[in-house]
Amino acid sequence: MEDYLIETPSIDYMNFHIQERVRELKNQSEDNLDYIKRSYIFVRDEILHSWDIETNIVSRTASDVLKNKTGICWTKSCLLAALLRADGIPSGISYQLLTRAEDASEGYMIHALNTVYIKDLNKWIRLDARGNNENINSYFSLDEEHLAYKIRSELGEIDYHDNHADLDERLVNILMQSESIQEITTDFEF
Repeated sequence: MEDYLIETPSIDYMNFHIQERVRELKNQSEDNLDYIKRSYIFVRDEILHSWDIETNIVSRTASDVLKNKTGICWTKSCLLAALLRADGIPSGISYQLLTRAEDASEGYMIHALNTVYIKDLNKWIRLDARGNNENINSYFSLDEEHLAYKIRSELGEIDYHDNHADLDERLVNILMQSESIQEITTDFEF
């Protein structure tokens, strides 16, 4: 469980601005579960997905996402993990392999979402803070997952149902080497 509480270069929760946001969210929350839900909704709704707003900004860390108010799913998941870990709530990252188009003709992409340990229920749940739009409606639930994407295995999509303590190093390297959001691509599976 300790691995899901540590600060990493991608999940940089000791950053002043993240700590400030944690205090704001804590002050609004009734309890730990409410804090988890508020943190999730903040990242999902207040931090815009870079593709949705067609920006070139590349947010590489949790603190970048908060500062820029935009990020892709990889780094939005880092921000949610940072907000939770800063309050002692274990959180990780899970991945899905998705098609880039409505079929496999344009290849695949890696999608990231969060795992969160709910101590009172003694279980892990997954939350997807990618951000909703006309085609996506993810929301907070303790009972069943309501993620951004439904896996279409007939197209080769995969839900890994994994739980990593940090953003995958290959994704970190892609972010570090990309100067614009359009340069970001993945051509591997987990």
